[in-house]
Amino acid sequence: MPVNADTAATPIAPYTAIGLSTVVRNIERRSHIIANLDVVEEAIHAAVSTVSINIPVKLIALAEGALTGFGDEVFDIPHVKAAREMFIDIPGPETDRLGGLAKQYGVYIIAQCKARWPEVMADRFFNSMVVISPTGEVVHRATKNHVWCRERSCTPHDVYDRWTELFGDGIDAFYPVLHTSDIGSIGTICCSDGEYPEAVRALAFQGAEVVYRPSEAVPMTQSGPDPGGTWLPQNRAHAHFNSLYMICPNTGPVYSTQSATQSFDIAGGNSHVVDYNGAVLGHTVSGHNSFVSGVIDIEALRQFRVLNLNSNWLKDLRTELFSRMYDEPIHPANLWLESDPVLHAEADEIYRANIARLLTRGAYRKPAYDCRSAHITPR
Repeated sequence: MPVNADTAATPIAPYTAIGLSTVVRNIERRSHIIANLDVVEEAIHAAVSTVSINIPVKLIALAEGALTGFGDEVFDIPHVKAAREMFIDIPGPETDRLGGLAKQYGVYIIAQCKARWPEVMADRFFNSMVVISPTGEVVHRATKNHVWCRERSCTPHDVYDRWTELFGDGIDAFYPVLHTSDIGSIGTICCSDGEYPEAVRALAFQGAEVVYRPSEAVPMTQSGPDPGGTWLPQNRAHAHFNSLYMICPNTGPVYSTQSATQSFDIAGGNSHVVDYNGAVLGHTVSGHNSFVSGVIDIEALRQFRVLNLNSNWLKDLRTELFSRMYDEPIHPANLWLESDPVLHAEADEIYRANIARLLTRGAYRKPAYDCRSAHITPR
């Protein structure tokens, strides 16, 4: 059979991907990140030396919060103060240090960190994902598009007009994919992004073959009788519906402050790697300085996608049926284009207004009894 020129590229050999869970201490200023990076470096040395005796390691993924923890969220720190005092620049010393480890082991490293993006807006930080290449360079940057109700990272949607002015309004402006010749095409989302099926579907349409999705917290990681709570079924579904791999390391136990004497396991472990059929390749219960690994076979995935007439679902999506579903907005755009992000109590009212819109349009039905909803607990 003649070789099609379009498919004559050098095959990608199977490789091992590692997801790290590390104990983290919430930072109070940017300089505190160094101690968390020390833990990450030790974890990388331990994980690579443990599993590289088999299929070579080519990809290492850190959990959300591995560098900074979540102190800005827990203690309701004003957004501008956190941007100025706590979070990083990309590239910067933190990504340079990870770049040194990437060069040492000849691997790609995927990391998450809240970071400034002054080219977009001053005094804002974005929950950012980066990929660092084996040469030590930052070769991919993306940002979280959906945040949970106690996280006030700025999102592209919050400064939508400015974002689209800089990057356009195509799918790739919000869900970019890194295409490589040696580990396949990599997409990145983070935590709450994965609560929305559209996020991984957007990456799949951009050609993603491996998707990074760190972390999730209790109760989502404990809901139901099976390990992994609702987080694991979500990621298995993402993988199955879109025919791609999911790498999902979870946050380790967190020290709430720099002076705290005890850590708390807010996430519940259950890191995993899932293949393109939704099968779990690796799973670990503990998140306490642990790692999960799985073998990624890009060539097998590509064969699966182009040979199967059944279980590669993307090929027969009737896109016209869904095109009008998102015509009516739910969450308002450009919230933080002219105003600074607000504290928790005021942010709660934004989400309650979103619920009211869903009631008005008939997507939700009002319950028989009015009860007090989620609220801020004074400390």
